[in-house]
Amino acid sequence: MRFNPRRSQLMAEDKKSPSGAAQSAPSEKKPSPRQKHEEYWRANLIVLACLLFVWFLFGCVFSIFMVETLNEVKIGGFPLGFWIAQQGTIYVFIILILVYALVMRKLDKQYDVEEDED
Repeated sequence: MRFNPRRSQLMAEDKKSPSGAAQSAPSEKKPSPRQKHEEYWRANLIVLACLLFVWFLFGCVFSIFMVETLNEVKIGGFPLGFWIAQQGTIYVFIILILVYALVMRKLDKQYDVEEDED
């Protein structure tokens, strides 16, 4: 579900007293829906950048560029570079998908943009 500024606006209106003044202290400045949306996407892009870095590290650096260096180490009789290229990257990719899902669920709840479960 995408960020819904109207939903945030309605929630803000619900917190106002009947006289129209906000119930929170005047010194507290709440972020606008646009600011909240920008913060959410900034956090989303940081998560994506970190996960893409790990993907590039295992998918390209370890399994292509450093394969000969890693082949000097043996795991179960197989060279480590070969193992990472053939098996390790698959495990890392699956772990990255799970990490992304869990982190995004947490971010969605934090910024109140999670999908409604009906």
